[in-house]
Amino acid sequence: MIYVIRHGETDLNKEERIQGRSGLPLNENGRNQAEILRDKLKQYRFDLVFSSPQERAVETAEIATGIKVNTDSRLDVFDLGEADRMKKNEVKMVGSIPDPSVYDGVEEIPGFIGRIFDFMKEIENKYANKELNILISGHRCTTGCIGAYFEGIPEDRNIIRFSSGNGKFKVYEFNQNKIFKS
Repeated sequence: MIYVIRHGETDLNKEERIQGRSGLPLNENGRNQAEILRDKLKQYRFDLVFSSPQERAVETAEIATGIKVNTDSRLDVFDLGEADRMKKNEVKMVGSIPDPSVYDGVEEIPGFIGRIFDFMKEIENKYANKELNILISGHRCTTGCIGAYFEGIPEDRNIIRFSSGNGKFKVYEFNQNKIFKS
């Protein structure tokens, strides 16, 4: 089984700012969310735990599982470029991303999806035929993209719909659709 968790709240989430690679660690509420997540997940034994290299994702995974995580740069948050940390309502958007013609350094969507799917294909090739519980900790964008890996990219290309709230999780199986969400 694949357990996909979204990191707990940070002060940037609380302030309704978009948060990318210049994000913050968990705030008190975020640590509480990770502890609640730990209580929800305590019935499972995790064989492998992977995370985005961002501190907020690593901290959430370690609190939720008590296991040291393996970070992978392919799970890193979408690079928001110059729009990172700006108020959500002040950012000029194109679809679900900051307008790359306005903000330098905004990651290209195909590259983002490619790196997440590359990670998931590697995990699937290595572990799909083994009875393991694998936890992956990430961000709204990465957890949404992992959901799209299992459910397909929607016609409107909005993969964010597959994400969950801060400190929440979804469960997937290779070759099957989503079976549970918190």
